[in-house]
Order: sequence, then C-alpha cells, then structure tokens
Amino acid sequence: MKFKIYSPDGATSREAEFDIPAFEGNKGVQAVKEVVVAHQANARLGTHSTKRRGEVSGGGKKPWRQKGTGRARAGSTRSPLWPGGGIVFGPQPRDYTKKINAKVKALAFGRALFDRAVAGDIDLIEAFEVNPVKTKVISQILTRIAPKGKVLIVDDPFAPEMRRAARNLNRITMQEAIKLNTLDLCQYRKILVSTKALEKIIARASAANGGN
Repeated sequence: MKFKIYSPDGATSREAEFDIPAFEGNKGVQAVKEVVVAHQANARLGTHSTKRRGEVSGGGKKPWRQKGTGRARAGSTRSPLWPGGGIVFGPQPRDYTKKINAKVKALAFGRALFDRAVAGDIDLIEAFEVNPVKTKVISQILTRIAPKGKVLIVDDPFAPEMRRAARNLNRITMQEAIKLNTLDLCQYRKILVSTKALEKIIARASAANGGN
C-alpha cells in the first residue's frame, strides 16, 4: 500500500510502498465496534450518585399530625415528593468496565489500521525533527501537512523536547507507537506517523492478522 511521506519540514513529499496487512469483506468490522465501545465505557468513572429515601438526613419526625390541619398527609420530609427528599431510581455508583479478549483487540487494531490507510487518512513523516524545537515551528509544519482538524501524531518514542513543544497545540494529540490503540485510529481526522513508528505498528498489525 502506498503512503505519502513528508520531509521533516513538511515542505516536500514522496510516495513509498509499505506492507499493511489487508482485510477482506467485513472481517474485523464488528471487532472494531466492540473495542471502541469498550474503550469509551472503560473511560467512564461511574461515580455518579444520588441519595435514596433511606439515605437522606432528617425527616425522622412526622411533619404534622395526620388529620385536622387541612394539609396533605405526610409521614416524613425524606419523601421523594418533598424538596430535599430522596431521589427515586436515581443513578448509583457502578462499574462500566467491558472486557475484550486479546485476539479481538488485535483484530480490531489491524482492521482499523487497514481502513484508515485505504481511506488515505494516514500520512507519514520521515522523522519528527524540528530545528529549533518550538511550538510555532511545529504548528507551521503541521499546517503544511494537515491544515484543518484534529491530528494524531505517532512516534517511537517522542523526544522530550518535541513532546514539550507540541503539547501546547490544542489540535494535536501525541501517542507512542507501542501505545496506539483502535480508538486512536478511529477518532482523529488525520493521523501523522513517523516511518520508524509505522514499522512497529505494522509489526503489531501483522501479528494480529496471523502474519499475513
């Protein structure tokens, strides 16, 4: 599969062939959905909490006598009908974690990589080498390659000074090749990968696809 490779300054480009594991038909599509849903579910804290009638403080005494006041009968201020009372069927803390086995994760990763590559959403850069290493310079390079939208840049690994300079750009997300996952591959408009990082990514995808 052909990829466009940009020079480190983003000014020039060329094409080169890389062996991305191919997928036929719908193989792995369901796995991608399951893994993306699992990633999003596992990111939920599940700390939402409301107090039920028995957990609200106060209300131990009947507010007024049962009859003769002209008001509705009330046994406790903790009733859900009262301001400050308990909540009926309110959210409670829970664990949203979904478990996905390793084979499904690997299959989804390979499929997502293949689909984004076929769509032309993945570009390469020879290396993330900027001189001087400044946010302004990185922004200029990025504008030449991907003028608009959120961009995921992937390296293996990032130099500390590059990470410090690039993190100031809101539309950039940095990820190392070894930590790249299916959700990363799915949620960004453009993915920019160093050639060194792509080799590691392809090795992961090839293992997932049975070495084919």
